Order: sequence, then structure tokens, then C-alpha cells
Amino acid sequence: MTAMNGTRPTIYSRHGVVAAAHPLAAAAGAKMLARSGNAFDAVVAVAATLNVVEPFMSSLAGMGLATCWIAKENRVRTLNFVPPIPTNFPYQNFSKRDEMQRGAHAVGTPGNLAGWAELNKRYGTLPFGDCLEPAIAIARDGYAITEFGAYETNATSPELAAHPALYAPWSRNYTDGSGKVRLGWLSQQPDLARTYAAIAKHGPRHLYGGALGHALVDHVAASGGSVCMADLERAFASIPENWREPATASYRDLQVNLPPPPCEGFQMLLALRILDGFELGGMPNNGIDHLDTVLRAIRLAAGERITHNNPEPSKLAELLSDAHVAKLRARVRDGAAIEGPTEQWVGMPAGEHHTTSMSVGDAEGNLVCLTNSIGSPFGSGVIVPGTGVTLNNFLYWADVQPHSPHRSKPGDALPMCMAPTISTRHGQPVLALGTPGSYGILQTQVQALVQHVDFGHPLQQAIEQPRVRLFDGRQIEPETRIAPAVLAALAARGHDVVASQDWTWRVGGMHGVSRDPATGLMTGGCDPRRDGYVVPI
Repeated sequence: MTAMNGTRPTIYSRHGVVAAAHPLAAAAGAKMLARSGNAFDAVVAVAATLNVVEPFMSSLAGMGLATCWIAKENRVRTLNFVPPIPTNFPYQNFSKRDEMQRGAHAVGTPGNLAGWAELNKRYGTLPFGDCLEPAIAIARDGYAITEFGAYETNATSPELAAHPALYAPWSRNYTDGSGKVRLGWLSQQPDLARTYAAIAKHGPRHLYGGALGHALVDHVAASGGSVCMADLERAFASIPENWREPATASYRDLQVNLPPPPCEGFQMLLALRILDGFELGGMPNNGIDHLDTVLRAIRLAAGERITHNNPEPSKLAELLSDAHVAKLRARVRDGAAIEGPTEQWVGMPAGEHHTTSMSVGDAEGNLVCLTNSIGSPFGSGVIVPGTGVTLNNFLYWADVQPHSPHRSKPGDALPMCMAPTISTRHGQPVLALGTPGSYGILQTQVQALVQHVDFGHPLQQAIEQPRVRLFDGRQIEPETRIAPAVLAALAARGHDVVASQDWTWRVGGMHGVSRDPATGLMTGGCDPRRDGYVVPI
């Protein structure tokens, strides 16, 4: 008998699998599948429940993207629910990114609720209100704080304490008023439960033009923000038009699909195109040649994304073309150190992006990968009074630098460093994979896919393999389960190695579902770096 050696078991089901960042959220999705809902209903239940149990990462007032395999249409489609920059955003008042981290002036137009509702309306089978029932019950009855929840809440508290107007309502809403929580502490959010119950009754227009929207706009305006009712109404009205064909690239025998620009996921596609020219599987797994090759390709792809942000379709085709990729492969091979930005145009660090990603497969063959975010931990720190709704700080991801060629203006598309993926093989869906992690999303999913495809690790084990986060210049932060000799060799090859920990959430919180088209068997993978869980039915 083979010993488990502390690893998680591989979970199989032909009826449905949900992989998400919290056990209660994964269970909420499984409940929808058990009620004869499909993957689109389940992903709404997961996302709404994460708003309750993972509030530092999630909010109905956040933004996101989804990539979907639609079984009845036999195709991949993507949905963008990242609204444009608010029409009244006073960009001239800001010149540095750190000015945008907290407060109402950092709030972007909420898109998550509209996106969830569209997924359910277009392809779901259950009433939208039914999909919100688990979130309502958990917010009303309470849940016990987990290890990661305690860490995130307690780590955020001192930073928010520097903003007294934000701290008092935040502390009341998410702690007992002390600003601290502990493992097993019972968190109840009655205001948020009532808000979700109202949405279940009145539909998403409760936010996009209704009472919740008016409360949000009034509070944001009184606190110095720019989101107005017209922004909310336009965001909701445009959602049905935001279905797009995916951006796609081949990697080995896979076709990897993700949302097109302004989504910045094309960096991941470019890195995979570069690596497709190297026999990674013939290199020692997690050895110097494997890691150096992958990291070099990722850094080159990041530079291309920063230089050509939000490319037109013709430019994207050029970036992914054989001729351009051949030049980048030659640069990987030449051995000279590669130095460059991985974040934004001037190379300013992006900080941490508080995001969550979930993957769902159902018995009909649908696969959904959804990544959505609130921005920084607990977003802007602004809570709409009496609603329990914490607002995002996505204008922190706008580029306010006066000399940047990508300086953000009112009404501009907001580029988003997310990459929910669906991969197909011979025209059949085989993998949904996504992760949070700011600009690291575009790095760590490449690494996990290499582990799964080139080194043959099952999905759960591929997610558990050590990963590396790249930062501007030559800096990398590897998990220290990588052999010390390999880390020393990476330094000798020009990487500025800043050792991290054996396991760190800074390299993402990945969740995926793989599917065998021959048998219909699905298996899920969840990330032990956070509170990830897989629930089958």
C-alpha cells in the first residue's frame, strides 16, 4: 500500500465537484448541484458565500471575470464583470499609487453581483434567489473563524486603525469591536444577511438602481468617492454584452482559454507559448533548469504585458505569433540575466491583491472557473452603513502616474490581472484552473500547469508543488521547500532570491477541477496555502 505522506486524497465524482477557498463555500456550491442546479448556479452560491466567510477577499461589491465551458453549446465563453473607471473619477488629483489604497476615493463600480446574476440568468437552472440561500443562512446564523480568516483579520486591523473613520465600523462588523478575532470565534453578519435576502427578493437591481445602490452612492459621495448611480446602472446594463470569445494559446496538447484584453491574462498565454519550445519534462522536477527556464519565460512575458497593456486583437495576435515567440525563446536560452518589471509600468510594487478563485464541474459537462476580488484586504475599508457590504478599492489598480503611457482616465477599461482558465484537449474540456495573487496570478498558474502537464502530477499534487513569486527587477520569492542548492543556483544565474517560507499564500490560493472526457469523472484540487476545500456530490 502506498503511504499518503500527509497529502490530501484525490477526490472523484461523475456528478459534480466544487473547489473553492473555504469549506462552507465549496459546500454551498455542492448543495446547488444536489438540488439539480448546474455549475452556473453552484458558482453563484460559492461566490456569495465567500463574501460571508472570506470577507477580506470577497464582496458582492467587488469585480471579476469568468471562463466557462458551456456543454450545450460545445464551446468556451468568457464573461467580464470589471466595470470601467467611474465617469467622475478625479484622476488629476492623484499621482502615486499608494494614495489609492484606502477610503471611498479608491472605490470602483461594483461588478460582482451583476456578473453572478448574468451567469445564473444566461445558463443556470435555479432561481437566482435560491443560489443566495446558503450565504443568507451563514451570515445570519454565523460561522467559526478559520486559521486563515483569523490571520487576515488580525493582520489588517493595525493598518485600518490608521484610518479612524474606517476602523470603527469595520471593527464592529468583523470583530467584537476589539479589532481582533481568534480561531473558532463565531462571526455573525446580520446586516449582510438582510442585504442578501433583499437581493434574493428584488434581484440584482436592488444594487444597480435600487435601495442598496442609493445607499452605496450616497455614502461614497459623502466620504469623498466618485461612483455614481449612472455608473451602477451602466455597469448592469452592459453585462449581457460582455460575453467574449476567449484569448487562447496552445500548450503541449492543450488549448488554454482565458478572458481577452483588457484582462491581463494574456501574459500567462505568452509565457506558456515560450515554454512550449522547451522540453521541461526531461529536466529534473523543481531542479535548476526547470525553474530557471520557467522563471525567465514568466519575466519576459510580464515585460511584454506591461509594454503592450490592453492590446488590440491584431497586436495580441502579433505578441503570440511564432515569430515573436521565437525571439523570446532565444532570450530565455541565451543565459544572460533578465531584469525587468512584473507589476505596472514604472515598476512600482503592486502589493497584495485580495482575490479568490473557484472552479466547478457538473454532470452535464459544464466547467466554470470564476475569479473575483475586493482588491486589497477588506478592499477600501469602506462599509455601507446598515448593509454589511464592504466596498472594493479597485482604483488602486488604476494607473494614476502622470507620466505613464497607461494613465487611467474616467470611462477607461480597467485592466485586471486575473486569469480564470478553461483548457481543452481535442476539443473537449479537461481542466478549469484559477488562483488569486495579484500580478502573481499570471505567474503561478503557469508554474502549476507545468507541474500538471509536463511532470504528470495529479491536479491536487500539482497545486501542492512549491511555487515562486516574481517581483520587479530580478527579485524572486521562492517557497523554501525548493532545495537549498537549487536556490543557490538560481542566485548564481542572476535571480535575486529572497527566501520566503515552506508554504506561503503569497504564491496564490489555487483551485481547479479536471475532467476525463472518456469517463466523465471529475476531480478537484484545492490549495492548502489558504482554506481551500473540494466538495463532490
